[in-house]
Amino acid sequence: MLTERQLENYAEVLWWALTTARRNRFRKQEIVQVRFHAGAIRLAELLYRNLLREGLNPVLRIAGTPEMERQFYRLAGPSQLAFIPPGEERLMQRLNGGIFLHAPDSLTHLKETDPRKIARTAVSQKPLRAILERREARGEYGWTLCMLPTAELARRAGTTLRSYTREVVKACFLDSPSPVARWVEIHRRASEIKNWLDRMKVKAFHIESAGVDLQLVLGERRRWAGISGRNIPSFELFVSPDGRGTRGRFFADQPSFRSGNIVRGVRLEFDRGRVVRATAEEGEEFLRRQLAMDAGARRVGEFSLTDKRFSRISRFMANTLYDENYGGPFGNSHIALGSSYAVTYAGPTHRLTAALREKLGFNDSALHWDLVNTEKKRVSALLADGSRQVVYEDGLFKN
Repeated sequence: MLTERQLENYAEVLWWALTTARRNRFRKQEIVQVRFHAGAIRLAELLYRNLLREGLNPVLRIAGTPEMERQFYRLAGPSQLAFIPPGEERLMQRLNGGIFLHAPDSLTHLKETDPRKIARTAVSQKPLRAILERREARGEYGWTLCMLPTAELARRAGTTLRSYTREVVKACFLDSPSPVARWVEIHRRASEIKNWLDRMKVKAFHIESAGVDLQLVLGERRRWAGISGRNIPSFELFVSPDGRGTRGRFFADQPSFRSGNIVRGVRLEFDRGRVVRATAEEGEEFLRRQLAMDAGARRVGEFSLTDKRFSRISRFMANTLYDENYGGPFGNSHIALGSSYAVTYAGPTHRLTAALREKLGFNDSALHWDLVNTEKKRVSALLADGSRQVVYEDGLFKN
């Protein structure tokens, strides 16, 4: 597991991430929620101490165990699945920061659960997420998350816990004399690429690899985001396309662990913005249920690219946070089915109303599911003047 020094470094990086992710500075007496699995308790203790030193009010929430989650979806009736505890909405209305420490003891404990029950709970939580999204748009809230190595993650990734831990340390620069300085430099370099992409007059992007031939319409008033502190580690740059203009095929060559299920070999076909055919080598029924969650679940809400010069992640990690930031020989590209991100709106995000979101093609859904392709690929921008420009190839942005 991580050493005490590495955990101290992790806590410092997460504070940098949280303050970077939020547009406005934190003020004394503001509220930060720390949610964590039991396996992350030492890092939670360090964060609790540091938040108190900053004059903030930490609120601690420990996540349920795999057995608790199994029993919840096995025994809960419809009203229990949608239950929101008293005071939860009020807390969201006052919350200024959120940190989640992911340290799972099981990745497949819900594989026998009816996906409709999982979807019902996800939909019931949507109004709470909407409150935080509005607060984030006004600069009143920021969030970040990270992952700690566990025996279950290592086993699912096909390696030892020691080897898995080394990959986490390397990916987050926890072995560096100044991890925060490394993140500040990556943040600066990523900003240069985002500015380059934003200056282009792009109508659509065309992604080509052995398993992908996909065209995504960018849409109006978009900007690229990423490496903003919202995830540690994070090396991806992403944009929310116009979900109504997707066509072609996409293949996820990386497995996906989601809601206690494993899904492998996802193949999607899009026409007029919607998934019209979906198959999977494993977990196909779960995939179909997720696509039926709501009207927006069949549309693309995010398109992302990772430059291998940034990412030190060199193997499959059985965790989306890492796998969507995989560097490897060819970097990676991923799309997300479901909700889009207001942060990619090229304007004051608090002015992105529901009506404007719909008009501009920002997708709305209770689902947000990242599906990753690590094949050798080329991404071309189809420009407003009718020309084509390669913007990403063999894992590198071409700026």
